[in-house]
Amino acid sequence: MFSGVYTALITPFKNGRVDYDALGALIEKQYKSGIDGIVPCGTTGESPTLSYEEHEAVIQFSVKAAKGKMKVLAGTGSNSTDEAIHFTAFAKKVGCDGALLVSPYYNKPTQKGLYLHFKAVADAVKIPIILYNIASRTSVNIEPATMAKLAKACKNIVGVKEASGSLDQMSAIKALIPNFELISGDDALTLPLLSIGGEGIISVVSNIVPKEVVKLVSLFKKGDIKAAVNQHYKLLPLTKTMFIETNPIPVKTAAALMGICERGLRLPMCDMEDANEAKLKKVLKEFKLIK
Repeated sequence: MFSGVYTALITPFKNGRVDYDALGALIEKQYKSGIDGIVPCGTTGESPTLSYEEHEAVIQFSVKAAKGKMKVLAGTGSNSTDEAIHFTAFAKKVGCDGALLVSPYYNKPTQKGLYLHFKAVADAVKIPIILYNIASRTSVNIEPATMAKLAKACKNIVGVKEASGSLDQMSAIKALIPNFELISGDDALTLPLLSIGGEGIISVVSNIVPKEVVKLVSLFKKGDIKAAVNQHYKLLPLTKTMFIETNPIPVKTAAALMGICERGLRLPMCDMEDANEAKLKKVLKEFKLIK
């Protein structure tokens, strides 16, 4: 349902407001580069600092811009179950193909609490749901057994964006729930995840090099493993540089340097340290993305 490459879209800002011209151009570039789908209002889209109105407007704009050419998997998660239901219902209303629900952050729920939270959203809104497991940002891991329980209870919970960084956990998920869509949440682990039966990647790097990420996944799925491995190592220096500071600081800085959007992050996200920006520029020059 959600296999291939999905781009976790940045949210361009101009003078402190969402820059819809830049967002539209970014979405069009994704389509022309062969991306399978887009993910507006995820972590990379700075969803925690978007207002309710902006969150809904960005989702709706993305659906219209995609025009049925790409799937739209909207970020609708929250640490409030009622808020998650609200945004997920909105995503369904405006025609999204699915919803990406991050684990409740800061609350630090138990596994029972996670189960009840996701089940409440899935029961309330009949739209395909991808769980988003990223304990490094939420402080709680969705255990494979909890995912299996949710998959059994809620037919519209169809997969997980796994950003645990653990191939052991990813393997355990696939072993427990063979038909559950296992999607990488880490660009550096796309190839390893594909090798254990994963479906693809929700990518940060594809904001700036969509064709290169599409090539990696395409080569693997065609069975050209050697070429896929070469592509993995080709992308690795750029991938690593995208995470030398907290996402989305590096990718938005790169996008600005490349002329995709203006510089603009919302506090508490801030400009890169000069030393790290110098490293970023060096890699972008090596990839011939800037002069």
